[in-house]
Amino acid sequence: MRFMVITKASADSEAGVLPGTEDFDTMGTFIQELVDAGVLLAADGLHPSTQGARIYFEGDTRTVVDGPFTETKELIAGYYLVETKSLEECVEWFKRCPVRTGEGEQTNIEIRRVFQAEDFDDSFTTEQQQAVARRHATVAGND
Repeated sequence: MRFMVITKASADSEAGVLPGTEDFDTMGTFIQELVDAGVLLAADGLHPSTQGARIYFEGDTRTVVDGPFTETKELIAGYYLVETKSLEECVEWFKRCPVRTGEGEQTNIEIRRVFQAEDFDDSFTTEQQQAVARRHATVAGND
């Protein structure tokens, strides 16, 4: 099963405060453990919302709003894409994740399962599944 593990933004991450050398070492050790176990598919941190935008959709209308966005606790600071045998295994891995928080600040990590072909019924046809597989192969450079 594939899971998207979403790390939430903090006041520091939204202020553009970069991790220190020790933070990079600590996180690097954790990420290397995921790599060594064959669990990690991708991982990246995100710039603060001041450097982003949102697109709102209403019918055919598209409205673009530049950051920053006010609800820090709802923003994403980074993500991992992992493959584990179960949600429980994923949870066990990420209970060990080093998370940096400010004084008196609480944060969380959200884990969401990624849809895969077998999750859908017959409305996701074989042809559509093959098209998705071709796109994945192209993106992965395996075309």
